[in-house]
This record gives sequence, structure tokens and C-alpha cells, in this order.
Amino acid sequence: MSLTATQVEAIPEKKNYLNHDHTIWSWLSTGDHKRIAIMYLFTVSIFFFMGSIMAGLIRLQLISPNSTLLEAETYNKVFSAHGIIMVFFFLLVVIPAILGNFLLPIMIGARDLAFPRLNLLSYYLYLAAGVLFLTGQCFGGVDTGWTFYTPYSSMYSNSQVALTITAVFIAGFSSIFTGLNFIATVHKMRAPGMTWFRLPLFVWAMYATSIVIMLGTPVVAITLMMVVVERTTHIGIFSPDLGGDPVLFEHLFWFYSHPAVYIMILPAFGVQSELICAFSRRRIFGYHFVAFSTLAIALLGFFVWGHHMFVSGQSMYQGVIFSLITFLIAVPSAIKIFNWMATMYKGHIRLQTPMIYAISFMGLFVIGGLTGLFLASMGTDIHLTATYFVVAHFHYVMVGGTVTAFLGGLHYWWPKMFGRLYPETLAKYTAIIVFVGFNVTFFPQFILGFLGMPRRYAYYYYYPELQPYHIMSSLGASVLAIGLLLPVLYLTWSLKYGPKASDSPWGAHGLEWQTQSPPIPQNFETRPIVTDDVYDYSDDENEVYDQPDVKQKPTPAGAH
Repeated sequence: MSLTATQVEAIPEKKNYLNHDHTIWSWLSTGDHKRIAIMYLFTVSIFFFMGSIMAGLIRLQLISPNSTLLEAETYNKVFSAHGIIMVFFFLLVVIPAILGNFLLPIMIGARDLAFPRLNLLSYYLYLAAGVLFLTGQCFGGVDTGWTFYTPYSSMYSNSQVALTITAVFIAGFSSIFTGLNFIATVHKMRAPGMTWFRLPLFVWAMYATSIVIMLGTPVVAITLMMVVVERTTHIGIFSPDLGGDPVLFEHLFWFYSHPAVYIMILPAFGVQSELICAFSRRRIFGYHFVAFSTLAIALLGFFVWGHHMFVSGQSMYQGVIFSLITFLIAVPSAIKIFNWMATMYKGHIRLQTPMIYAISFMGLFVIGGLTGLFLASMGTDIHLTATYFVVAHFHYVMVGGTVTAFLGGLHYWWPKMFGRLYPETLAKYTAIIVFVGFNVTFFPQFILGFLGMPRRYAYYYYYPELQPYHIMSSLGASVLAIGLLLPVLYLTWSLKYGPKASDSPWGAHGLEWQTQSPPIPQNFETRPIVTDDVYDYSDDENEVYDQPDVKQKPTPAGAH
């Protein structure tokens, strides 16, 4: 017989990774990948909040052509801090460190990551890097932009360049340790029967991302340390005044920093594949194509850095090659879009919150990808370089892609992570608010860039006709801020007041939905044996799985 709501409340809470030890030291010294993911969630959210404050100041400054809210020097430091926080302390970290840490071992049937202590060290390195960066901000900040372009950063800036670069250097080692851990775990700790082509596509995405991290991050780390060496010892490396070559810095920096775009977006692709399958009730269309396209993007990403340097003085023949490869890398991305659409075709689509974010992702990423083709072509890139067109394109890919996918994934796996449900109706409206606010914020910036508005300018009194577009963008930022704040409120509310979630509230497949919510410390009572395709919905594609209403007390799984 079924249990009543009163009886459900009376059932003692099961042992899980959250309640098996409540001491602060048990968290600070944990080797549990799930707890480390929660610590990342808290810390990364703080950095995102700080970066968002900087973004708000930028939009307030640009409402008026002659704004005096910030002096030019202060404005330089604000947009530099915004870029550094969002790139190095949020976008590069958010999905791998939070969702990757929490889910990857469970998805492959492992008890933990291969090196639990190394995983904890990676968190503390990230935390130390963040504290060091904030220390630099307290002592004057940095005004070089997130790219640290030489010779300004290596010779002429009077801001805290060395301290900030050291923070980024340490954060890079945090990412390297995480990538190493993921690769070792996927190779050596898969459950029996979990073959390479039974791996969830999220695991494929994290594996490809880890390869890019391992190959690319050491390059930018050493490059940035050479900037510090030149700055402190005046040994000529990048500065022409000392016999160095600033274009060399660009080559080394972008050799990593364009693959870094795929460190940000490949995990989002993995999240997207999971959401599309679960809420279309269909096996992913072209599993092998999606998996190999992920690896293709990781590989080709190392050969397109030169499209950032069309106007830097590099040979036009180099430019042609980089342009062609950049167009080529659009192919595996397009494969994913078409395969997701094919998966949805004739699927039993359920428009719940994670799926709304998934559909938003597709629309925003397609716009970001197509506008990237204008920057891949030398003829149009010369006109659009260093304008707000680049800003809009980057944010459509990174914020419209990575952040939207993260929000979709967070809502999808939240019941698994914390064992609680959130108010579904409010979450749906919030997803729509985020989509509308994002487009109102960044689409006008395409027009601004086409009209010639340079990025990083504190004033535009020479062209007051641009003001309506800036006002619209700032208005959209206000709407977007509301959309990003609401999940913080209702997800926090759900931790205490949300109804308890069943083991699989979405009716999704995969090993993570076979363990209890929240999972036990060792993930599984006994090691699972995989015999089926995790995306096979053929037996239940006509059934309807709905997240229980927030007012309902669901019956615990297994209760009769």
C-alpha cells in the first residue's frame, strides 16, 4: 500500500553524503567528490556574483555618452576584473568542477575519482588563486584586460599585474589536476560493462575537455609567467623596447585561449545531450557522431588561434589557413545541433525547466556560432575587430552557451544532488526571463559593433547616436540580473522546504539515477554492472514522467 504524507515525514532520513558527518573538518578534509563539488558550487557562485557586479557597473557607465560614474582608469580596472573573474574563475571552472566532479564517477559506476586527495588539492588551489586575485584587487586592481596583452602588461602598467597573473597561474594548476583526475578515472574506473560507446555523452565531453586542459593550460601558464619575468627583471621577451616580440605573446596566449573557449563550451555540449535525451524520451540520434564530433572540436581547437590575429601583422597566407580551419571547426558543432534536433523530432518532449534551458541554449549558441563566421572571414573581421560585435559574439557563445547549459544541468541534477525539488512553475518562468534578458542585453551589441563602437571604451561622446542601443543593453542586463538571482532564491529555499525527490524524478536513465537522492558516500551499495544503453528509452517513450508538484509529498522509492 502507499504511504501517507505523515508517514513519509516520519521515515528517518537515509544516510547520504550530506548527513553522514556534519563537522566542518569533515567537509574541509573530505575526499568525497560530491562534497568537493558542493564546495566548488558555493565558491564559484561567489565569484560569479562579484563578476556580475562588475558587469552591472559597466552597463551603468555606458548608459550615457558622457557618463562620469567611473573615471577612465577605474573603468579599465572594472572591465579587467570582470573579464578575469568570468573567464578564469567562473567559465573555465563552473561545469567541470561542479557538475563534472559530482557526476562523472557516478555516471561510470565508480566510488570516487581516481585521486580523491588531488581533487581536494585542486579545490584549495582554486580557492588560493581566488584569494590572491582578490588581494590584488584590494591593492589597486589590474587594468590590462583579461588578455594581459604585452608590452603594456609587461612594461608600462602600474597596476597589480604580477599578483593577478600569479593568481591565474595557480588557477591553471587547479584545472590541470582536475583534468588529470578525470582522464585517469574514465580510463581506469569504469564499471563492468561500461564500454567506451556506452559512456554518457556528458562523460565524453568531460574527457575531451580534460585533454584540452592538459595540453593547453601549461602553455598559457608559462607564457604568463614570462610576462612576470619580463616585468620584474626587464629581460626582453615580449617588449620591443627590450628586443622582444609582442606578437609572440599573442601566438602563445591564443594558442591556449581559443582552446579555452572549448574548455568552456564542450562541457555545455555534454549537459545539452543529457537534457535533450531525457526530455525527448528518445535515444540520442547519431551517438557516435556526437561523441566523435566532441573529440574533433577538441583537436581542431588547437589550430585556429590565428583568427584572433588577422590585424596583428601576421602573414595574410597564415590568415587564409587559419580562416579555413575556423570555418571547418563549425562542422562538428553543426553536427551536434542537427543531431539534437533529430533527437527531438517525433520525440515525446516535456517542456520542464531543464528542457527550456536546453532549447534556449540551442537558439543562443546558433546565433553565437553563426556570428563567429563573420569573425572567421578576414574581410569582415578587419571591420569588426575590437568592436562590440566581438563582445556580443563571445557572450552569446559563453554566457548564452555555458551559463545556460549550466543552469539547465543544475536544475536537472538538483534533485539528485540535494534530494529536494524546487518550485517548477517559478523555475520555468525564470528560464524564460533569462532568455529574454540575455537577448535584450547582447543583441543590440551586434548593431553597436557593426556601427563601429569599440569595446573597452568608457565614453562615446563622439557618437551619441549609439546611446539608444546602450540603454537597451543596460535594460536587458537588469532583466537578466533578475533571471539569474531568482534561481539563487528558490533553489536555496528548496534545500529546506522543497519536497523530497525520488531517485529519478524525471524518469531519466543512466547510473546516476539508479542511486538514491542524495547519493550515499560511496555512491552505490554494490558496484553496478552495465548491460544496457543508458540512452535507450524505447521501452518507456510513451510513458509520462512528471516532476512531482511542489505541494505533493512523493512516496519514497521502494516503499510499498
